[in-house]
Amino acid sequence: MKIEIWSDIACPFCYIGKRNFETALAQFADKENIEVEWKSFQLDPDAPQVAVESQEDYLVKRKGMPKDQVKGMLKNVTDMAKSAGLDYHMDKTVMVNTQKAHQLIQFAKTKNLGDAMEERLFKAYFTEGLNVADNEVLTKLGTEAGLDATELQAAFTDDQYLYSMKQDIQEGASLGVRGVPFFVFDRKYGISGAQPSAAFTETLEKSFTEWRKANPEIKLQVTEGQSCSVDGTCD
Repeated sequence: MKIEIWSDIACPFCYIGKRNFETALAQFADKENIEVEWKSFQLDPDAPQVAVESQEDYLVKRKGMPKDQVKGMLKNVTDMAKSAGLDYHMDKTVMVNTQKAHQLIQFAKTKNLGDAMEERLFKAYFTEGLNVADNEVLTKLGTEAGLDATELQAAFTDDQYLYSMKQDIQEGASLGVRGVPFFVFDRKYGISGAQPSAAFTETLEKSFTEWRKANPEIKLQVTEGQSCSVDGTCD
């Protein structure tokens, strides 16, 4: 059964939601039958390629809130992250456009490393305060996630990865995704936001029960006889 997750690596609740979902999935009896696919979403497509202001100043300007209120909001998010086992340093975050990071995720997905790339970018952004719009930084992060440094340059030069990112965004919009994180279970159930693990567990069980009913497991009764295997062994 497929679970699709729309996310932006500049979204603090997306990283928290990822952890809570992973906690639920780790305890799910049929986790080996679950396929997870990360989908791109940009909270601010107009964010600059080069940082010009802090996270705090960005939110003051964008949300029109007093600085003290923004400080309190960032502290609450940091505390929420801590409860999920994450170490946020919101004062270090580099406010830049996430397009290149999403292109890298799209490339990583073609190598079955989408989840590893998503995880590495979240940590880079919220814990390490790295610039996720910088090609050199992204190349280093990509190799740490398991990608080949030379091959992954295609993420920044081949338009197909930019197209894949935009396609994800359009697909999400058609499903009603207006904010992230947004989790879609078998295209039947959705969870919006960084819900607690229990919410993911409940939806996992409900959606998988229905999926398994529609896709019964095939168990053959096999009568053994002489045969040859793909490794050349015949008996």
